[in-house]
Amino acid sequence: MFVNVIRSCRDVVAICDSDLIGKYFNEGDLQLDVKESFYKGEDVSREKAIEIMKDMSKEDATFNIVGEESVDAGIEAGVISENGVIKIHGVPFGMVLM
Repeated sequence: MFVNVIRSCRDVVAICDSDLIGKYFNEGDLQLDVKESFYKGEDVSREKAIEIMKDMSKEDATFNIVGEESVDAGIEAGVISENGVIKIHGVPFGMVLM
């Protein structure tokens, strides 16, 4: 999975399953564009992604999480709950402001 930490006044952590980079999904009024320029960062293991999410949750970060593997890791890291996940054309997506 890819993890991209975008540093700003409030850090943004973009996480997605590797196979979703560059894909676009829509369903009704919902759209999800998994842009390489936003989501493609460091290619990391699940364990490393969980570690990064736990660390960044202490920093008041915002999280954008896309894909089955990434969302599962976000739930395990405690940055998102199952209730905070929607699916767009079958792809899980969660956005969290800590």
